[in-house]
Amino acid sequence: MGMNHLILALVSLSCLFSFSTSTSTPPSYSYHYSFSHSSSPPSAAFNVHFPKSSGTRIDQTFNKLPTLPTNNVDPGLQQICKDTDHPVECISNIVPFLGHGKFVAEPVSVLKLEIQAMDNKVKEAIDKATKLMQDHSTQKMTASCLETCLDSYKSILDSDKRVLDALSLHDVYQVNMELSSNIENVQTCEDAFLEANIKSPNIQMDSAIRKMISNTLSIGVDKVHF
Repeated sequence: MGMNHLILALVSLSCLFSFSTSTSTPPSYSYHYSFSHSSSPPSAAFNVHFPKSSGTRIDQTFNKLPTLPTNNVDPGLQQICKDTDHPVECISNIVPFLGHGKFVAEPVSVLKLEIQAMDNKVKEAIDKATKLMQDHSTQKMTASCLETCLDSYKSILDSDKRVLDALSLHDVYQVNMELSSNIENVQTCEDAFLEANIKSPNIQMDSAIRKMISNTLSIGVDKVHF
């Protein structure tokens, strides 16, 4: 009987260790979304599954923003951003656009500013990719991948323009469709380098853009309702 108890204890410890290891794994950046052309309202027919939160407390997250003038920001901004996958980036992307006036945050205005910040970052990525492609020292395969990324970046800008148009028409379904297409756009760029087995010289910008896309989609799906 004593031996059986020992075996059970060892098995339990093994399972506990496996569970602890699995929960420490960083969240995946894969996204799954689907659309249903049913009689339901657009917001109800749109389903997006985001990576699970790492479990960090939201007050601990915003403590990473000591240099930002968040005291002058409407509390609604933090309320909206805290429900995104990247709340720190959500606020830090918007604050530079606020100026000295008080900003009253609501989902549509926050989404528009996130899109503006994303477009600025995408334009930076376009400029860098273009310069690298024109640099004769850039390897041919890298230049080919960058060309794919240029197309993806331009597609993101086009989609964002259509998002703003759809917002003015209160077409939430079109808003979510266009925001979702940005996931595929940035993934196409990343896949080009992955398949070529080379590191992207734009990897940091692409990572920032991906987070912005995630946040805009989260706000569009969960917060924007007309």
